[in-house]
Amino acid sequence: MKKINSREELLALYEQYQSLLDLRKEEKDVSEKYHISVCGGTGCTSSNSLEIVEELKKYAEVYHVADKVEISITGCFGFCERGPIVKIFPDHTFYVKVTPQDAEKIIKQHIVEGKVVEELLYKNEKGEKVSKQDNINFYKKQHRIALRNCGLINPEVLEETIAVKGYQALAKVLYEMTPDDVIKEVSDSGLRGRGGAGFLTGQKWRFAKAAVSDKKYIICNADEGDPGAFMDRSILEGDPHSVLESMAIAGYAIGADEGEIYIRAEYPLAVHRLEIAIREATEAGLLGDHILGTNFSFHINIKYGAGAFVCGEETALIHSIEGKRGEPTLKPPFPATKGLFGKPTNVNNVETWANIPVIILDGGKKFAELGTEKSKGTKVFALAGKINNVGLVEVPMGTTLREIIYDIGGGIKNGKKFKAVQTGGPSGGCLSEKDLDTPIDYDNLVEKGSMMGSGGMIVLDEDDCMVNIAKFYLEFTVEESCGKCTPCRVGNKRMLEILTKITDGNGTEQDLVDLQELAHVIKDCSLCALGQSAPNPVLSTMQGFMDEYIAHVRDKKCPAGTCKNLVNYEIIEKNCLGCGLCARNCPVNAIFKTDRPAKNPRLMAYEIDGSKCVKCGTCLHKCPAKAIIK
Repeated sequence: MKKINSREELLALYEQYQSLLDLRKEEKDVSEKYHISVCGGTGCTSSNSLEIVEELKKYAEVYHVADKVEISITGCFGFCERGPIVKIFPDHTFYVKVTPQDAEKIIKQHIVEGKVVEELLYKNEKGEKVSKQDNINFYKKQHRIALRNCGLINPEVLEETIAVKGYQALAKVLYEMTPDDVIKEVSDSGLRGRGGAGFLTGQKWRFAKAAVSDKKYIICNADEGDPGAFMDRSILEGDPHSVLESMAIAGYAIGADEGEIYIRAEYPLAVHRLEIAIREATEAGLLGDHILGTNFSFHINIKYGAGAFVCGEETALIHSIEGKRGEPTLKPPFPATKGLFGKPTNVNNVETWANIPVIILDGGKKFAELGTEKSKGTKVFALAGKINNVGLVEVPMGTTLREIIYDIGGGIKNGKKFKAVQTGGPSGGCLSEKDLDTPIDYDNLVEKGSMMGSGGMIVLDEDDCMVNIAKFYLEFTVEESCGKCTPCRVGNKRMLEILTKITDGNGTEQDLVDLQELAHVIKDCSLCALGQSAPNPVLSTMQGFMDEYIAHVRDKKCPAGTCKNLVNYEIIEKNCLGCGLCARNCPVNAIFKTDRPAKNPRLMAYEIDGSKCVKCGTCLHKCPAKAIIK
């Protein structure tokens, strides 16, 4: 693309390139031309979606319709449970669980014959086939702002970004607005940081602008380390230019001319598309020197993280970019006054940046119409765990947990009973059934003992032990602690030892008292947010599921049957068929035949030797008569 030297040239290109997306804008039943979008997010590419693209192109040639169909990748559609996803425009037919072997059917039936491939359509809870994305329950209550272009445009083609008003917000800022105007618009939106604590974005920008320095920096925190979280990765894979544009806008607002994207090296696809986007934007004059013919210059670099969870904390992240050990420092001073290389620095995460162009173009007050009084706009959640519809969802703040889990998520897998939902990753907490009707926003989650975090949401069912869940998250935190401060380095290790003692069946009621006291000390005394929030999974599970803790220490029993040392397998003699399947499949030969008759009197019943049993559960799953209990 040639260099764009003015706002007028950008708007002219917008008018020109809109035709690239004409097929995708208006729903029609038939068309002389089709566009096929194939999900190119990490989840779908790992399930061979790129092979689907090649097969579609091949069969388009075979059936002589290559001039009648455009085929391209796009970002994540969000419905990961049903991927790979293929969407056909302009009729908006939505195909799920597509394989490379389905490519010929799609070309032959849909493109050549004009018939929907029925077996690839989504089936709802009633078994009815649904052909349109908007008619699927997973999407009905979503409101996409940060994810607005994911699943619509090809993220590797700058022309398609321009066709959805890409870089128009930057042009508006440079040609119409002062830095103070920009910050006021962001402040009016009420946008809070989507990466954890929820600090007001406009206020953070104002602090950075007020700092006096010859050099300032903008940082995009793409170090997404929460287990089960993939919000930021999906935005970078599906709409990288929205983040680049927003960083440049912030640079103009605070007086910075350089930006750094700190992204973990485990995100190769996101890195690849960022590299393409930065190169294309720079060549087009949308980044670099004298952007859009103005005096404003802004350059963006990519810095790779090694996967340290603590580097999601902004001061640790800054140290890592500087080439130092990723350790947090005490605040103040805040990065807004003394950040990267000692210069004023503004740090926001990917999702926060993705909202900025919409706020600038549509106005902060319109954005603020969505959400709750203190939490404006929408929030992206990575819905995972024991849920039917695993995926990426974006809903208005104030949506209840029940709506997300049951209306969007489709309820609990295998008809199991809901037990809890863990929000906010290792720094968050577990909410129980009584919290299902809680409207989700920053303050409500904190009040319930959890937090928004970056947006991980892991659903747990009746088979999950809440003591073991707390132990799991604490193991992660102990492993990821930088070790700089004693409360986090030593205190979390002591908490993990107590939890291990409890799950091994050696806990006492005094351990429960010690656990709570230690958790509060760590929460109050740790240096950074990692240590301060590490006790949240423990405290929230003790608050909502204290009966399970008591069962572990008083009754030496795990109600969920998860903690191996507290589980005993037993064969009910009167139900035993005497078939011997359990004994033949036992990996440690812990099951033997007795001299007592089984249900079938011609055969002998079996028994489990508890001293040899390794609690693997193989016998339980192999028994055809359900004669084994634990």
